Amino acid sequence: MKHIDIYTDGACKGNPGPGGWGAVLRYKGHEKELSGGEADTTNNRMEMLAVIKALEALKEPCEVTLTTDSRYVCDAVNKGWAKKWKANNWIKSNKSKAKNPELWDTILKLLDIHKVRFIWVKGHNGHPENERCDALASAQAMKYS
Repeated sequence: MKHIDIYTDGACKGNPGPGGWGAVLRYKGHEKELSGGEADTTNNRMEMLAVIKALEALKEPCEVTLTTDSRYVCDAVNKGWAKKWKANNWIKSNKSKAKNPELWDTILKLLDIHKVRFIWVKGHNGHPENERCDALASAQAMKYS
């Protein structure tokens, strides 16, 4: 399998409010930037959409190292929460409804295709790729402001 490095971030001007997402995909010295946004969304949705759009851009099953500053995304995947939510009909352990089930379902389907290792980095802390993704996401959010 090809190994791809992916970096993602989401941004929201207000929460909810206008939002954007950004992703950088890197393979053997080649780089591709992706971004998009929505007029009325949340930061978590944009973080998730960045992951979805980046993984959907892969043309074949890949081994991926995905770096994000979203604890929500990292923990939900790495700690198995998202799989448990789905198994419990999108009900969390505290009996509340899981938010964004349609996005989590898409992420889980993509994780069945690609072998993805999620890595968390602190946001706005000088990580070059995270800063680039933040700039892409923020620029998209501004388009909808």
